Amino acid sequence: MAKSSRLFSVLLRLLAAAATLCAAIVMATSHDSTTVFGLTFDAKFQYTPSLKFFVIANAIGCFYSLLVLFIPSGSSLWRFVIVFDVILALLLTAATAAAGALAELGKKGNSHAGWMPICNQVPGFCDHVMGSLICGLVGVVAYLLILLHTIHTVMSPLFP
Repeated sequence: MAKSSRLFSVLLRLLAAAATLCAAIVMATSHDSTTVFGLTFDAKFQYTPSLKFFVIANAIGCFYSLLVLFIPSGSSLWRFVIVFDVILALLLTAATAAAGALAELGKKGNSHAGWMPICNQVPGFCDHVMGSLICGLVGVVAYLLILLHTIHTVMSPLFP
């Protein structure tokens, strides 16, 4: 039973690492430009703090997930892993929510604030952002499953 639990944990962490790495890379390579009335406008993730936060949070998630794979399963460090799993799940959820809100604003605009949608002008950028958000959401779900599995693994010896 312990081997299957460890294998499940390793597979979930590898899935989370792959999803967060994919999200960070796709967002980091998102850029497009358009020309309006002879002026060229660029759309890059670096221009928006919430998209930068998304890239950084996903890079941290990937690094942490790979780092935890090297912690022995019987180690006392697993008590701290559960705390860091909670923190990371919350960090990734916040980053995905912030980037998702900005993506919605880019797609539909905000008529009350006078902000026009930009996805019609820079569709390549919006497609990259959407792909990155999908990968990021897979990472969030994977980390939530990791969190539930870690809680079950750590708490099961306490409550037989």
